[in-house]
Amino acid sequence: MATDLYVGTVGMSVWFSKDEGETWARPYTEAGLYLECRVWSMATSPEAPARIFAGTDFGLQRWDPDAARWHHLPSLLDGLGIWALEISPHDPLVMLAGTHPAGIFRSDDGGATWRDLNVSFIDNCMFVGKPRITQILFDPRRPSHVWASVEVDGIRRSTDGGITWHKCAGKGLLSEDIHGLGIEYENGKRKLFASLNKGIHHSWDDGDTWEHTVLDSPWQYTRVIVPRADHNGTMFLTNGDGPPGSTGRLQRSRDYGRTWEDAGLPGELNSTPWIVSTHASNPNLLFVGSNLGQLFRSRDGGETWTRLKREFGEMRAILWRPSVGAGFSDSFKKTLGLHEQKIHATQ
Repeated sequence: MATDLYVGTVGMSVWFSKDEGETWARPYTEAGLYLECRVWSMATSPEAPARIFAGTDFGLQRWDPDAARWHHLPSLLDGLGIWALEISPHDPLVMLAGTHPAGIFRSDDGGATWRDLNVSFIDNCMFVGKPRITQILFDPRRPSHVWASVEVDGIRRSTDGGITWHKCAGKGLLSEDIHGLGIEYENGKRKLFASLNKGIHHSWDDGDTWEHTVLDSPWQYTRVIVPRADHNGTMFLTNGDGPPGSTGRLQRSRDYGRTWEDAGLPGELNSTPWIVSTHASNPNLLFVGSNLGQLFRSRDGGETWTRLKREFGEMRAILWRPSVGAGFSDSFKKTLGLHEQKIHATQ
């Protein structure tokens, strides 16, 4: 199966690979996106896999595969760092964006227009100055529930599909420095995970109370937690000695996060592992990136890993998908309607 792999970098725009990371290309500035921009987040939807969105320091961008160029979508997000970007798995027209300084924004028309949801956050924090949204997570089974992690201001929860938000009680969290979130369903029961500067935590009550799991590792600093796309209980957790760090480990769980082991990334790591990318079309194909640009690939579900030759200065996002044309699924065509015209009108 042919794949398209995208890496978003801090200061070197978005890079593309069509051979699982063996060779790379980067569209130049004439393709619509400044060659040295900072890319904080990327997103796509199974309903419209040709539409790749990138959250950058030049606003929200959308890749047009027909024209082979990026299009800026002018919006309230301009001038903000778009650190988190997510498309609802239940409605491909619904998008949520989390920013730095911290804010949560919503689009109901596929990115054409946005509104500020006016979620309350603290004004300043010790570590990063202004708080920022590090991840937005839709519940894959329950459309009403969405979460957002905040560095540094705890976890926000929505129970109306991402329209209104409230801060989770967070009892048991060792810190409010929240880097990432994950969900797995074990025996039909939802288990919510949070990765912190002080370790991995899990909650059975949607984020109000938490339990901490101590890692068998020299460090407890964790960045992201990602269930493998086949959802068989295999999960991956990035772990290292800090941001950006000088070394670290990829941790793997085979039992829904109860226990963790070193997944065995090869060679000497140059920083904390930072990103994990998986896709339901082939759960055995995984990519992991370190904060300072090393890239690793597994073709056997995370049992063994290859360190790829290409290194990037600094990475913030990895996205892969099966290679597709510019078309949309039939269901997306039916729901898109006039919204696509609105998006084109902004360009």
